[in-house]
Amino acid sequence: DNADIHIPHEPLKTFVAAVFLFMAFVATTASLAFVHDRVPFHYDPLPDVILDNVKYQPWGLDASEIMLMILVWTTVLITIFHKHRFIVYRRIFLIGGLHYFYRAITMALTVLPVADKAYREDICQPQSNQTSAFVMGQRVLKLISGMGLAINGKHVYCGDYIYSGHTMSLVMAYLIIKEYSPRRWILLHYGAMVIAIAGVVTLLCARGHYSIDVIVAYWITTRIWWIFHTLAKNPNLKEVDGFGRNDNNYLKNL
Repeated sequence: DNADIHIPHEPLKTFVAAVFLFMAFVATTASLAFVHDRVPFHYDPLPDVILDNVKYQPWGLDASEIMLMILVWTTVLITIFHKHRFIVYRRIFLIGGLHYFYRAITMALTVLPVADKAYREDICQPQSNQTSAFVMGQRVLKLISGMGLAINGKHVYCGDYIYSGHTMSLVMAYLIIKEYSPRRWILLHYGAMVIAIAGVVTLLCARGHYSIDVIVAYWITTRIWWIFHTLAKNPNLKEVDGFGRNDNNYLKNL
């Protein structure tokens, strides 16, 4: 990049993006609080090509979340010292917010049976047929206090499957590290990729998600990231004529 070019930080935009992310996180926790009472606990886990052929590992979910936290804290260290940290953070907040809002919708639309019988019996709280707004609020606060992680002991409501928030966070953390750390830090990039893959594998071994949740999460996370950064780095893709048209650029619809 040309060091002589001045790029305004515009912290207000970053603040608005942070508010957007927080609202999206509240939305996805509210969706889970609502979905919990609709989970068909009387059904067995759905057939799954991968889960049915992988030995269950009860420690897998904790291992996955530990690796997730390692990657997240690495992204914090990298981005906080970035020259254009305000721009980087508002990009991350916007993309993360989109994911949480999308998950709030997809989770509520199609509710799957719990993928692991042991988790259903030991962790999932009893359902309620007459859930008040007050109870919903309590559930949301409990989920937020645990940051959506099971390792904190606060993720006791079930049904947040399509698509996988763990996979989304693991993949996005890797993409952040690769994009916003120096290109010569190749070992860090490969290390982050290995940790992200291991986090997804251990998540599946623990029956934390169905395979479809992971595949969909990978696809959506990578495509939103690549499309957004392509638009951000190519101003001509946002140009339109006097009538608001650019018939050769379908990305304008985004």
